[in-house]
Amino acid sequence: MTAAEDRSPVVAGLLLAAGGGRRLGGRPKALLTHRGRPLVEHAVGVLRGAGCEVVHVVLGASAEVVRERAELPGCVLVDNPEWAEGMGSSLRAGLASLVADPRGPAAALVLLVDQPGIGVEAVARVRAAYGSRESLAAASYDGVRGHPVLFGAGHWAGIAETAVGDRGARDYLAAHRDAITPVDCSDVAEPYDIDTEADLSRLE
Repeated sequence: MTAAEDRSPVVAGLLLAAGGGRRLGGRPKALLTHRGRPLVEHAVGVLRGAGCEVVHVVLGASAEVVRERAELPGCVLVDNPEWAEGMGSSLRAGLASLVADPRGPAAALVLLVDQPGIGVEAVARVRAAYGSRESLAAASYDGVRGHPVLFGAGHWAGIAETAVGDRGARDYLAAHRDAITPVDCSDVAEPYDIDTEADLSRLE
């Protein structure tokens, strides 16, 4: 058995943190304060706490400021100059970065930076659904699919081809719905987004 075969498969965390916060007066979501630190740091901590030793973070709006203010040691920081096109461009950039990672991730566990109600327990549950490079899994909240989602590496090329605008992987997942393992997280997480001024009250 080779060293590569002896290693446990790497399930990498992929954090999409490029949003510009258009409905928040142009404040980048990655830098919103939650529990005393930038939201991007909190989300990375959630991925690491759930067992993702490899974490790639896609930055977009005010990327240089995020790099200066946020402490993200050990993360692979991915700049997405096309972030304004929507989540699809960030997903493509993140998957391309994972493909190039010499650690050879076997799956990507995708989390959004603006969902602080999703913590370690929910992310760990979805991560545990990994079975092979063909795995597809997604958190479910009262029967509705949400984040995080897990994409085995065998799906990355197909997802990248269909990830456009703000739809992300939605079209690909719709076409492969029968292959998705739903992971109920209703009892341990709340999948709200921080999108508007009113949502800021959910930050701690």
